[in-house]
Amino acid sequence: MLKALAYAAAAVDKPLAPFSFEQRDPGPHDVLIEILYCGVCHSDIHQARDEWGGSIFPMVPGHEIIGRVKQVGQHVTKLKVGDIAGVGCMVDSCRDCASCRQDLEQFCLKGVAYTYNSTEMDRKTPTRGGYASQIVVAEHFALKVPAGLDPASAAPLLCAGITTYSPLRQWNCKKGDRVGVVGLGGLGHMAVKFAASMGAEVTVLSTSRAKEADARRLGAQGFEVTRDEATFRKLAGRLDLIIDTISAPHDYNQYLSLLRPQGAMVLVGVPPEPTPVGAFSLINGNKRLAGSSIGGIAETQEMLDYCAKHQIVSDIEIIPIQKINEAYERMLKGDIRYRFVIDLASLSSETAR
Repeated sequence: MLKALAYAAAAVDKPLAPFSFEQRDPGPHDVLIEILYCGVCHSDIHQARDEWGGSIFPMVPGHEIIGRVKQVGQHVTKLKVGDIAGVGCMVDSCRDCASCRQDLEQFCLKGVAYTYNSTEMDRKTPTRGGYASQIVVAEHFALKVPAGLDPASAAPLLCAGITTYSPLRQWNCKKGDRVGVVGLGGLGHMAVKFAASMGAEVTVLSTSRAKEADARRLGAQGFEVTRDEATFRKLAGRLDLIIDTISAPHDYNQYLSLLRPQGAMVLVGVPPEPTPVGAFSLINGNKRLAGSSIGGIAETQEMLDYCAKHQIVSDIEIIPIQKINEAYERMLKGDIRYRFVIDLASLSSETAR
C-alpha cells in the first residue's frame, strides 16, 4: 500500500485539515500520478458540508486533477512515466454496460465510481480526491494533457471545462448561433470561452454589471442585467441556446422566453430546490429544457485537445492547500475570478495527522 498526504474534512462541521491515507499499489492497468494542481469546485463545498446528503467522512475532495505520471502498470499504453495527466470527476465504471460501451461512463448502469466521496467498484473501498499528494487510477480514466496547456490553468477543465463543453457539443453550437450564458462564475466563464471559440454570438446574462468588462474580455458580444425586466422584453425569442450555470434559485420560465422556436435551455447549475416550469413556457415555440452532466472519457479527451488547439484554459487564482478553508468562504461570497487551483507542492510542508 502507498501512503498519501492530503487535506480532508473529518466531519460535516469540521474545517479541512491535514490527513494521511493508504491507497493501492498500481496494478497492471493502473497509473500512479503525483498531483501537481487541483481545482476547487463548488461541489467540493456542497459535499464536504453534506449539503447534498450521503457524504462519506473523512473526505478528501477534489476532482480537477493535473499531475505527473510517476509509475505505470505493465499493460499501460496510453501514458508513460513523466507525462502530464489529468483525472476528472470519475475513476472507474463497469466498462461493459450499454452506457459504458457508448463512451458515456458517467452514466454507467451499474454506478460510476466518482473521484471522491464515493467507492471503488468493489463498493467498499473509499475514493479519495485531488487535495492530496498522489492518486492511483485505472489507465482508462486518466486523461492525456496536451503539450502547451498550462497545467495549473488546465486543472479546472476536468470539471468546469467538460461540464460546459459537453452541452455546447450536444446542441451543435456553431458559427452564427446566438448563445446566452446565465451566470459568469467558474462554469459560466468557461461556457463563454467555448461558445465564442465555436463562432457563436454570446450574450452573458448576469444580476449586475460588475462583470461586464470580464465577459467581453472572455469573448461575449452582449451583456444584459437580469434584474432589469426590460432585458427579458429586449431579448424575447432571440436566443438559439442558453447554458444556465446558476445554482441559486431563479425563474426558468423567464429565461425560456428568450429562446427562439425550437431553441434549447440546458441546465448545468443545480439550485437547492426544484424549480416550477409552466407547460406553456415549453409548448409555445416547441422549446426544450434539458440538463447536461460531465462528459465521458472520450469526450473529455476531445475537450482537452480542443483547448490545446484553441488555447483555452480557465482563469485561476493559485493557492496553497493551507488556505483551502479561506477559499471556500471566498467562493461562497463570489470573491474569485474564476477558479481556485491548489498548488499541491504546498503539502510538502505539512506533517499529516
